[in-house]
Amino acid sequence: MYGIDLGTTNSVISIIDNDGKPRVIENKNGGRITPSAIFTKDNKEFVIGENAKKKYGMDPTHTILSIKRLMGANEKIKIDEIEYSPEELSAKILRKMVDDANEKLGINYNQVVITVPAYFDDNQRNATKKAGEIAGLEVLRIINEPTAAALAYGLDQREPRTICVYDLGGGTFDVSILTIGENICEVNSTAGNTRLGGDDFDEILSKWIIDIFERDSGVLISNQTVAISRIREAAENAKKQLSESNEADIIIPFITQDENGPVNLELNIKRSEFEEMISEKVQETIECVKNAIEDSKINKSDISEILLVGGSTRTPLVQKSIEEFFGKTPNRNLNPDEVVSIGAAIQSGIINGSIENIILADVTPLTDRKSTRLNSSHGKLT
Repeated sequence: MYGIDLGTTNSVISIIDNDGKPRVIENKNGGRITPSAIFTKDNKEFVIGENAKKKYGMDPTHTILSIKRLMGANEKIKIDEIEYSPEELSAKILRKMVDDANEKLGINYNQVVITVPAYFDDNQRNATKKAGEIAGLEVLRIINEPTAAALAYGLDQREPRTICVYDLGGGTFDVSILTIGENICEVNSTAGNTRLGGDDFDEILSKWIIDIFERDSGVLISNQTVAISRIREAAENAKKQLSESNEADIIIPFITQDENGPVNLELNIKRSEFEEMISEKVQETIECVKNAIEDSKINKSDISEILLVGGSTRTPLVQKSIEEFFGKTPNRNLNPDEVVSIGAAIQSGIINGSIENIILADVTPLTDRKSTRLNSSHGKLT
């Protein structure tokens, strides 16, 4: 069986090998992560993953990104007059992940453990399970992403301690306080925001690019769909570059045209400028951390380790803010994009008995987004 991190921006699938070790499975293109992107036109072929994401810049009206943000909502996505539910579209991603893995491994597995943000409510969790069922999969369990991350780090095998899992992905954020040790992994509290993530950083930077370009060129592009999608791509790339460098060049040739012909977009942004733009969003995550600690009834000083999960934790301001808040350096030993999927695979191993002697006490939210503690469980669907 597989462990799947169905992400807002990217998704990852893992399995427990015969030696009992978890392994990320590459997709058909050889990538360890698969963009959660969908392209379809005239209800004919559905293109999923990297090839779909590449089409976004030139054909955004037929490309769907960040569908996870709509999970559990009573909304439809209309493409060429055909309506799709978020569950139907998410099912396309899940089916693609499993089909690629089966082909890669030469097997035919359809049992899965799927992760969700700890702050997903009942509707969102049920929608995720339904997406798996639409994809023709047997969803054995829905597991919280921070809990999966804790399993992946192997913290359940160490001496008793309290940890904080800070999970900032592309579209969602949550934080959990866990007690681990002596083969027990117990969640004390969780908090978060299902509409906060790296996508918001991209959106903020995109607006800055548009405002500067329109001010300097006098050319209006905020009403041009293709131009906006190309800017969004450039913003995401610049954000990634600013995680490694102190500045980034944003260059988009022929972004539009005026009476004199084609117009290029060329800008430079400093990391300090970007950090100022997103500082409020990062601070929102810190407030969630404070709430989780308060709900756990545990002193901040008693938290011995902070785990960073999700691709957006590569942002230097995020790392700096967490380190300043806790007064200690976070743990970044595992790939933040893959750690949740690996944890889901470990949970699948717990279910099928290939991994023994681990008790997982997770949390499940009520319909009002408040959380309640569960008894220790061995593979029961939350």
